[in-house]
Amino acid sequence: MGEQREAGDFPYRSELLASLSALILLWESPGLQREILTASGEPIDQPAHQALRHLLAGQPLRAGELAQAMGTGPSNISKIVKRLEAGGLVARETDPDDTRSTRITLTEAGTAAARHIYDLGDDMIAQVLSRWSSRDIARYTELTKRFTTDAIAAAEEMRRNGLTRRTD
Repeated sequence: MGEQREAGDFPYRSELLASLSALILLWESPGLQREILTASGEPIDQPAHQALRHLLAGQPLRAGELAQAMGTGPSNISKIVKRLEAGGLVARETDPDDTRSTRITLTEAGTAAARHIYDLGDDMIAQVLSRWSSRDIARYTELTKRFTTDAIAAAEEMRRNGLTRRTD
């Protein structure tokens, strides 16, 4: 899978940001994602895997919404959705808010495949936390939820302000 990065490899002033960078690169690495997909038993590629995760978290979605969530373009999303449709994992339905548009939704098989992928994630985090006390897990979870909420709010504020660097 290649050399894993440690927090110390990242020259951030923030030790937290360096640690998060190492974690994100590990969990989003193509090698690990390939291993997760192999373990899932689902005959899909990484972009299809990502689409299933997004759909289970927020379906139904228009193709443009899915493309934005995945950071890709309409042409690529069209190909991904066609592969998932051919595999019986997603279906298109008319958008009741705009009958010219369609929404993508998971089929029963697609929901099962996406849930299986989430189950693998749950198993992985359970292994990571297997030697932690329930108190430590609860506290870490509480702080992580708070951090995530604050990070989302800060990102929205930065976007409104043109992503400029703070000087204070």
